[in-house]
Amino acid sequence: MKIIIVGAGEVGYHIASRLAFENKDVVVIDKSMEAIRRITENLDVQGITASGSSPETLEQAGIRQAEILLAVTDSDEANLVACLMADMLSPATRTLARIRNAHYDNYHDAFKAAPPHINTVINPEIEVVKTIHRLMKIPAAVDMGELVEGRVKFVGLRLDKHSPMAGVRLKDFASMFGQTRPLIAAVVRRQELIIPRGEHRLEVGDLVYFICENERLKETVALFDTTTIPLRRVMIVGGGRIGERLATLLEKQSIHTKIIEADMDRCHVLSEGMSKAVVLHGDGSDQNLLLEENVGDADVVVALTNDEETNILVSLLAKNLGARSTITKVSKFSYIPLMSTIGLQKVVSPRLSAISSILHDVRKGKVLSAISVLGEEAEMIEAMALETSAVTGRPLKKISFPKGAILVSIIREDAIMIPSGESVVEPGDRIIIFARRQVVHKLEKMLTVKLEFF
Repeated sequence: MKIIIVGAGEVGYHIASRLAFENKDVVVIDKSMEAIRRITENLDVQGITASGSSPETLEQAGIRQAEILLAVTDSDEANLVACLMADMLSPATRTLARIRNAHYDNYHDAFKAAPPHINTVINPEIEVVKTIHRLMKIPAAVDMGELVEGRVKFVGLRLDKHSPMAGVRLKDFASMFGQTRPLIAAVVRRQELIIPRGEHRLEVGDLVYFICENERLKETVALFDTTTIPLRRVMIVGGGRIGERLATLLEKQSIHTKIIEADMDRCHVLSEGMSKAVVLHGDGSDQNLLLEENVGDADVVVALTNDEETNILVSLLAKNLGARSTITKVSKFSYIPLMSTIGLQKVVSPRLSAISSILHDVRKGKVLSAISVLGEEAEMIEAMALETSAVTGRPLKKISFPKGAILVSIIREDAIMIPSGESVVEPGDRIIIFARRQVVHKLEKMLTVKLEFF
């Protein structure tokens, strides 16, 4: 698979890193010589210092042989032009553009329609707002995603000492909890990611990742000795595009919302656009301001400024002043593994959302969705089982899944099943697989062709 990436920023770099690791043929284009030097010195990819929207540059990169072009520069307009030009030069090449400006929201379908067209348009800010909203509903949740059009939830929760699951082996879950038992996909214990088997016991303090049907979410969460609590008051620090999108969503649900924004001009824009949210001008990291605005009464404080350090400080202050829950926006990937060590469990990243969306589009086989987990340590993959794939037609116990991957659920028509060794995946089934990053490329092959790799 040959893939051209236009843009060597953080998203472009990490996408190139993932794809090169999976032995894909990657070409990266960027106008910055320094960015190209960084990417070619650290990764096994080809780099071109030029404009990715130039037809001459696209020809040089091999656009006519490329299966996919990903346009992920910091300019929406450059991404649009690169994709449209690529479609004109090579209609067989699939194109994906990252577009963040809300002014384009109503035109995504138009971009996909008339030729030249763009196959996929992603806005990671929209996905981040969805993630924040899901996390708000379960204050104890560290991570949360959706699969199977929202029918299945993927949740990460800390195991409390009062939980009935503490100290229990996974193979005993069926006898203890019956059909209400959660499907445990992964456990993080002392910073180590574990793909658990039947003999594994859950321990207090484990970060447990599980999946469950949407209608069973509340009762499953209760097994962790936590509850879902109605959302009433939200404080947003940072009134940029993500803050504005989130406030607009909360207004529609009649949730009392305050926005603190440091830029006066931006405050005026927000005040004109908001109908119910209270817009305040000030420094969200000012402890006195937070006290004046009763931050301790907030159900959730969401730190969404454009400065990582400010977001971290705001979340720590809010927790110290009594806020029930905090959500912190972090863009630097190097910060994400450190957040739990300082007590900030809920972290969202627009860049990570972009990577998840892009990987879903790139994956071979009939992949329907892919969620990055623990930064970039692993993926939760939802795929359609093809007749030609190595996972169909035989009991699971006879299929050699790569070490570091586990099939956690089979969805057949309206039934969501917990698989056993005797289970057989049929063509047309949806399957959900949790996998470490290192084995994803092997899973791709298994999902595509009937071959034994181990």
